[in-house]
Amino acid sequence: MLNELIELLPLVIPDLLQGTVITVQIGGSALMLGLVIGLPVSLVRVYGGPRIQKAVAAYLTLFRGTPLLVQLFIVYYGLPDIGITFSRFTAAIVTLGLNSGAYQAEYFRGAIQAISQGQMTAAQAIGMHRLSAIRYIILPQAFRLVIPAWSNEVISMVKYTAIVFLIAVPDLMGKAKILSSRYFDPISIYSIVAVFYLVMVGITALLLRILSQRTKIPGLSIDTRLR
Repeated sequence: MLNELIELLPLVIPDLLQGTVITVQIGGSALMLGLVIGLPVSLVRVYGGPRIQKAVAAYLTLFRGTPLLVQLFIVYYGLPDIGITFSRFTAAIVTLGLNSGAYQAEYFRGAIQAISQGQMTAAQAIGMHRLSAIRYIILPQAFRLVIPAWSNEVISMVKYTAIVFLIAVPDLMGKAKILSSRYFDPISIYSIVAVFYLVMVGITALLLRILSQRTKIPGLSIDTRLR
C-alpha cells in the first residue's frame, strides 16, 4: 500500500495544490467578509440601542443556531427562487462570511467588554466624542485583545471550507472527490488531503500564536474556548 501511495503522489499533488489555492482564497475572503460584518455588529451589541440590538440578535441567532450546510444550500439553491443568484464561488464566500461574521461579532464583543468602562468615561470627561473614543482608545486595544479568540475562527474556517465541494466548488475537497473517482483509491487520496489540512491548520496556528504573543496586553484576556 505504501508503494501505491508513493506512486499516486506525483499524480494527485498538482491538482490538490490547485484545490488548496482555491480553499485559501475562499477562506481568506470569507474571513474578511466576516470581519467587515462582525466588527460593526459587535459595536452595536455593546453600544447600540434596544431596537437595533434586537435585529442584530436575530442575525446572530440565525447564523449561530443553524447548520452551516443548510445556510450554504439556502444561499446557493434557495435564493435564486427569489431572484438572487450567486456563482458557486461567490455563494461559498457569502455563506461562510455571514456565518463567520456572527461568531466574530461575539469575539469582538467580548474583547470590547473586557476593556475597562472607565476608559470610555475618562475619554468623554476630557471632551472626546463617543465615536472618537471608540476609534482611538477602545478598538486599538480590542484588536490586540481579540487575537487569541479570533484565532479559533481562522483555524475553524480552514476546516469549514471543506463543505463547499457540495456545490461543486473545485476546492481541496472538490479536487479530492474528482481524483478519488479517477484513480479508484479514496482511502489514499483522502489521507493525503487530511495531511494537507493538517499542514494548513498547523501553519495558521503557528503564525497566529506568534502574532498573539507579540501583541498581547499584559493582565488582560478573554475566553478563547473553541466554539
